[in-house]
Amino acid sequence: MMTYVIIGILIVILLLILVNVRIVPQSRAYVIERLGAYSATWQVGMHVKLPFVDSIVNVISLKERVMDFPPQPVITKDNVTMQIDTVVYCLVSDPKLFTYGVENPINALENLTATTLRNIIGELELDETLTSRDVINSKMRSILDEATDPWGIKVTRVEVKNIEPPKAIREAMEKQMRAERERREQILIAEGHKQSAILEAEGKKQAMILEAEAEKEAAVQKAKGEAEAILEVQQATAQGLKMIREAAPDEAVIRLRSLEAFEKAADGQATKIIVPSDIANLTGIISALKETTKK
Repeated sequence: MMTYVIIGILIVILLLILVNVRIVPQSRAYVIERLGAYSATWQVGMHVKLPFVDSIVNVISLKERVMDFPPQPVITKDNVTMQIDTVVYCLVSDPKLFTYGVENPINALENLTATTLRNIIGELELDETLTSRDVINSKMRSILDEATDPWGIKVTRVEVKNIEPPKAIREAMEKQMRAERERREQILIAEGHKQSAILEAEGKKQAMILEAEAEKEAAVQKAKGEAEAILEVQQATAQGLKMIREAAPDEAVIRLRSLEAFEKAADGQATKIIVPSDIANLTGIISALKETTKK
């Protein structure tokens, strides 16, 4: 009988041990209280709690969280009301502070984000709000990260997701953008006409330059041709005179060649006939020809 009691006690102890063994997975943390007071924070691994003494009061995920908060109404410095929604990226840096620092930490973070956003936008005008998202994100991240340290929350990033101005403002902005696009279009058209006129004038200028260069080249070539022709004639004349000098013709031959030249001049083609003043020489030439014929 005693043996069964001992066996039963061992079984109960074993069951108690098995029931109170906990394995903490990766990216999780368990907050443990002992008799109602904070005792420890269990990280990854196997842990055993004391039965009826220790209790797990909070199981916390250590992964980065994405908190997409609904749009908040804000008023700019120039009294324009708009809707802005933000996305906050955060993670739990201290499980103990996250458990005991503030009631409902996520709700507290949402309210803090809304009030911080209103304060920042209240210092900016509409145009600055629409063009300064990086500044807004940086300021909000810095303020939220500092304010949430006592809650065990680390704010890693803040993004302004959407900015929605009033309908009247949107219509005015659309008209302004439309006018700006039309102005740019007119400028582009004018620039196109200007460039076209410049190119056309440049083309005419180049054509005139090429034409002048062509005429100049043609005149140069013509002058070169005439000069070469004159040079060839002079060279031929000089060659002929040289050949005549080398042949050493007598006076009768010279007079005969003169008579032939006179005959060609008086062949009926010319309107005037030049008669040499030395007509006696012609008579002598004719006599010489007759003598030559007789021989």
